[in-house]
Amino acid sequence: MAPVAVFVGSPGAGKTTVGSAVAAALGVPFADTDELIEARAGKPIPEIFFDDGEDAFRAMERSVIADALAEFDGILSLGGGAILDEGTRALLASQNVVYLSVELSDAVKRVGLGSGRPLLAVNPRATLKYLLDQRRPLYASVATHTIGTDGREPEEIADEVAALLKV
Repeated sequence: MAPVAVFVGSPGAGKTTVGSAVAAALGVPFADTDELIEARAGKPIPEIFFDDGEDAFRAMERSVIADALAEFDGILSLGGGAILDEGTRALLASQNVVYLSVELSDAVKRVGLGSGRPLLAVNPRATLKYLLDQRRPLYASVATHTIGTDGREPEEIADEVAALLKV
């Protein structure tokens, strides 16, 4: 068993919004690994970062993703930093990965500046730019499909991705 597709991209790319719309269009379940992590931990991600640290969060994230890749057969959305882990990137090599690409200006509009995202708590615009620059090559390296999202509505993007996945 494997997901129909795995969505990757930076904060604000639309992984959850577009992923859930694609799942609905294809008639398959949707799961967001951030929500799976919160369920496993019994607390929100900002509290995991605060209480346990980023390393503990990343370890839990690796475990949740590995389980989902082995057991989930719908559309799976990964947290923006999941691809930083070499083991996760290796697991994604055998998956159908959709990279939703977004530039800084659209990402900032979509994410807002902070809004409960631990890594964006201090100087969110500069941090988001750094994260985009750091992670973009990693997203591209695991991508089966790269979809630009700038200036586009989620429904339009979802229609494009659903059409790709139906083939």
